[in-house]
Amino acid sequence: MKLTIIGTGYVGLVTGTCFAEVGHQVICVDNNTDKVKLLQGGGIPIYEPGLEDLVKKNVAAGQLRFSASTAEGVENSDVVFIAVPTPPLPDGSVDLSFIESVAREIAGAMTSYKIVVDKSTVPVKTGDKVAETIKRYGKSKVEFDVVSNPEFLREGFAVEDLMKPDRVVVGVRTQRPVPAMRALYAPFHAPIIVTDINSAELIKHAANSFLALKISYINAVSVICEASGANVQEVANGMGMDARIGRRFLDAGIGFGGSCFPKDLSAFIKISEQLGYDFALLKEVQRINAGQMDRFVKKITDTLWVLKDKNIGVLGLAFKQNTDDVRLSPAIDLCQRLLKEGAVLRAHDPKAMDKAREVLKNATYVEDMNDVAAGCDALVMANEWRIFKKLDLERARRLLTHPILFDSRNLFDAREMEEMGFIYKSVGR
Repeated sequence: MKLTIIGTGYVGLVTGTCFAEVGHQVICVDNNTDKVKLLQGGGIPIYEPGLEDLVKKNVAAGQLRFSASTAEGVENSDVVFIAVPTPPLPDGSVDLSFIESVAREIAGAMTSYKIVVDKSTVPVKTGDKVAETIKRYGKSKVEFDVVSNPEFLREGFAVEDLMKPDRVVVGVRTQRPVPAMRALYAPFHAPIIVTDINSAELIKHAANSFLALKISYINAVSVICEASGANVQEVANGMGMDARIGRRFLDAGIGFGGSCFPKDLSAFIKISEQLGYDFALLKEVQRINAGQMDRFVKKITDTLWVLKDKNIGVLGLAFKQNTDDVRLSPAIDLCQRLLKEGAVLRAHDPKAMDKAREVLKNATYVEDMNDVAAGCDALVMANEWRIFKKLDLERARRLLTHPILFDSRNLFDAREMEEMGFIYKSVGR
């Protein structure tokens, strides 16, 4: 099939590349000409495991190309995906101006029937607005269908998630586009759930909010574990073996971040308010999430006392492992709080240092994780990259002025750390 993906961020670029990989002809469109030139030249603007090789492979095979022209993409495709940003507004609602702008561009470029697929995460009833916009601004008055096809990609595992999806949700206003959407996703061999368009839009917000709730639940349990002398990891393992619950998203830490969960949670609360329901449960999820960071910072200040002029090493800057994304990163938030108190930071992340430099200017960046502890009063594990488990702990202990380690992701065994001579502080243990 001939596809156009408008937007080449984490969702759009991965989606377009994976569709090309299974045999579709794909044009990825972006209005950022510098990004398009980068992609046309063989570079990619984000780090996502496995993505760069797939982009190069499919560009070379002629399955994937890049353009700055929406009109070119619409003209040369049967299905047009909208995968542009939907950033949060100060009141928690979503900025839909990019969606509206793209819908108008599509309308102006259509000369034959198209299926317009909303891949961006949007509030319920956005599909109706997109359809209304295309109808209003369409020059040729041709027929079209609007489909909601929410993404369920985890940054760091996005290629895997798209190539082997748990399910594909297709929300439609009529049955006309259903056969094409089934054919589009047939190579992925995944269950396809066809719903009305409003239900499809709600599924994404409901799913992400539930996962955020699950994280906040185990973080609340971690507070009880610390107060009672229990181990949150053992509690989570015992809970997770219940098939009704599952172990995923039951890792205590300093709270969830990134570009999805905080935004989608706020948006779902706002959507609910607009529909006449006070979703107080999700407001409590937000409160617990914020409190978890406060508690971890308090551990650091209680141990080090005065942070002014203290040298602190930080391992991890991305919002989680396997990505270079620092948007709403808890690790960056933690660093900013430490800097505000006058601390001096030495930091390392396997992939995110270039992007971290743009938002965290007053830190020293260290290329080797095993050098971060040099001359520091304490070391902080701020995210969960697997490579951090291979940290040379004996060397870190020798390099530290004081053998103090704060572990926000419970990467190490508490007893072993104490036996090595560390003052070791983790979460819920």
